[in-house]
Amino acid sequence: MRMKKFCTISTSLLLSTFTVFGAGFQLNLQGVRQLAMGGSGTAYPWDISCIFYNPACISYMDGFQAYASLVALMPNAQYISGTYSTRTQAQVFYPFNVYIGGPLKSNNRIGLGLGIYTPFGSGIKWDDDWTGRYAIRSSNLEAIYFQPTASYKINDIFSVGAGLIYAYGNVDVKAAIPVQSQQGSTDPASELSGNANGFGYNIGLHAKPMKWLQLGLTYRSQVKMKVSNGDASFTDIPESISNMFPVGTKFNTSLPLPQVVSFGVAVNATEKLVVQMDINYVGWSSIDSLKFDFTNHTQLLKDNHSPRHYQNTVAIRLGAHYALTDKWALMAGAAYDPTPVTDGFVSPDLPDANRIVLTGGLDFKLNRKINIMAAFEYVTTAKRDGSFDYAGLSGTYQTKALSPCLGATYNF
Repeated sequence: MRMKKFCTISTSLLLSTFTVFGAGFQLNLQGVRQLAMGGSGTAYPWDISCIFYNPACISYMDGFQAYASLVALMPNAQYISGTYSTRTQAQVFYPFNVYIGGPLKSNNRIGLGLGIYTPFGSGIKWDDDWTGRYAIRSSNLEAIYFQPTASYKINDIFSVGAGLIYAYGNVDVKAAIPVQSQQGSTDPASELSGNANGFGYNIGLHAKPMKWLQLGLTYRSQVKMKVSNGDASFTDIPESISNMFPVGTKFNTSLPLPQVVSFGVAVNATEKLVVQMDINYVGWSSIDSLKFDFTNHTQLLKDNHSPRHYQNTVAIRLGAHYALTDKWALMAGAAYDPTPVTDGFVSPDLPDANRIVLTGGLDFKLNRKINIMAAFEYVTTAKRDGSFDYAGLSGTYQTKALSPCLGATYNF
């Protein structure tokens, strides 16, 4: 029966979205210079955004610095099944990053800083009447990390750093319900929304064994995002079964955002050219399954256990920085970021496949205190034939995203 199927679809709806919270919504946009160089930045202390990329680098800053950047993220996805084809509606999201910090004073071994950044956040909106509306109509996600950080320069070669992470986020997901409404023209609908929070940490090691060579190693811990007392609401439910979807229903769930190990190398190839590479190991296998608990239970609304079976991935990021003049610098990069989503779990929340990333940017030194930066990131995937078995939906997906970015630093 279609109503029995609704129990599976509705309870998997938020679960699939929080899975995207780990995969398709992962952003590598935490620094303008690093974004312009393929997302690499573990080994080189370009600016105070190293609070995110490698907290050990704070001690290498020339002085205290303030930093702010804003990204315009514009994702788009296409779905094809037989002769049917549709695209998501155009949307723009605005991840941001704010950092402040540096050595306590000139030539001091101790550095302190605070980072506020958005490592997860985006959304997707399909037409209300698209063929997969019973799995998803729209989803929106925002996650903000707060990271107070400290570093210590052991000697002229080695430094270490660590930061505590407090994560706060919110999510809103909408879908149609596969039952005929009383009017026969409008699908009943569900909306699941809630706030999430969790804790983690970010530690780093930096080495400069030679003047032309720098190395970085970081570990960003798992952050277990917990949703307590989220709201589950249902509209246009036929009166005959309205008691199956109680008003004021709440839910609880959690998701372990994966640990990330990054190793970086930066080489001063010439006096003007720096080339760098990052290798990111992401422990996506921590997302093996998800549990979803309702505070109210009925015959059609029950607690749910949803398998995911994500796999760990290794991303490769390459970048270059070339000083054109004393004031202007040009940056470029590329990356290959494989998907953790295995066959059978490709959902339309934000369809995931192996990602090719192309980037570029400019850096302008306005004066001794102010730098202005601009960059872009273009992400594309190959078309992927996939199915979301849990919701009974399959088809061919392709996703693309363009992310222009502006930022500035101020040296105190």
